[in-house]
Amino acid sequence: MFGLVDCNNFYASCQRVFEPHLVGKPVVILSNNDGCVIARSNEAKALGIRMGAPAFECEKLFRENHVHIYSSNFTLYGDMSSRVMNTLSTFTPSIEIYSIDEAFLRFDGFDFYNLKEYGEKIQKVVTKGTGIPISVGIASTKTLAKVANKIAKKYPVQTNSSHVIDTEQKRIKALQWTEIGDVWGIGSRYARKLKNIGVNNAYQFSRLSNDWVKKEMSIVGLRIKHELEGLPMLDLEKTQNKKAIATTRSFEKMYTKYEDVSERVSTFTASSSEKLRKQNSHSNLVMVFVRTNYFRKDQPQYARSIIVKTDYPTSSYIELNRCAQIGLRKIFKPGYQYKKAGVILMGISTDNSTQLSLFKSPNPNHQILMRTMDRLNQSIGSTKVMFAGQSLDRKWKMKQERLSPYFTTKIQDIIRIKLSG
Repeated sequence: MFGLVDCNNFYASCQRVFEPHLVGKPVVILSNNDGCVIARSNEAKALGIRMGAPAFECEKLFRENHVHIYSSNFTLYGDMSSRVMNTLSTFTPSIEIYSIDEAFLRFDGFDFYNLKEYGEKIQKVVTKGTGIPISVGIASTKTLAKVANKIAKKYPVQTNSSHVIDTEQKRIKALQWTEIGDVWGIGSRYARKLKNIGVNNAYQFSRLSNDWVKKEMSIVGLRIKHELEGLPMLDLEKTQNKKAIATTRSFEKMYTKYEDVSERVSTFTASSSEKLRKQNSHSNLVMVFVRTNYFRKDQPQYARSIIVKTDYPTSSYIELNRCAQIGLRKIFKPGYQYKKAGVILMGISTDNSTQLSLFKSPNPNHQILMRTMDRLNQSIGSTKVMFAGQSLDRKWKMKQERLSPYFTTKIQDIIRIKLSG
């Protein structure tokens, strides 16, 4: 049996853990640079606030309905996610962290357990231990566990936030309840196609012939069908190294000078190269892109990207930034107001499978320098040790006017409790 644990309104719930006065009130979280809505509490959803809605378009709605608005605090969310996942790992050793707020569990050897009660126990322990409310869905396949989780989240009172699909009757009823567009793995294009032939829910999809599904939706669609039938096609996935590492940001204001954009690219390269070293990998392709603000139709538009190949696979910021700056010089054009840039490292290989060049070899001192910098930044604080290409008095320069305290990762932000004598 598989379980899916999903944190309810995760970003908003993280804020509520440390600011309990927000419980029952509308809360929205904004994207980087406070651009658009990326998370909403149930109360905010009820007001009609759309996911992805630009913040400036919603200001009147926010103000009239006393909506609590927060800049995204991914340091806090990441730490709270780790606490949830660590707690979940105490219930079963088989766990796949699917996203920052979701995890699949596999219950091997639980044949004599009452999984309904076990799911309720997981829900209570995680919520009490972390403050984050969760929903638990359990079924014979990962796709059915997704369906069960959706039911638990939709009907928390009736299910105690834990639902198990363990009989044929429950499976059929759950699939009849699930709209075809809500099935995990079926995108909007296939959903439209299926609705055109009268397939509106998951049960109707599971009744289609295997031959038709395979022909029209490939082997992937056939796997989804089998999963809905209760036949496991997907197991827990092992954590894999990323095949591409990207750091992209919108600027807090528009830049026209090459030096300003160059500094941002240097900083983005430093961040990407640090992520690369954390997974013990090298890269031999560096993509750089720049673009203007496409929302400003009154201004001339420009967007370009370029890929630069390194002389050899490397994780050295020095080499990667050299290539990034070569690329930037080729695509940067004066006369434009740039709003966004990014660096993407590709051609990634692990340290023990890197193929070296016959004609050029990496500087051995770079590896020692990178290791020392990473160790210092880890021990005394991120970005404390930087390269000259990065501005020493600037970090991300993101617009975060509504950023909450970090609460769990900065000693000065820890909540203080005043006891009256």
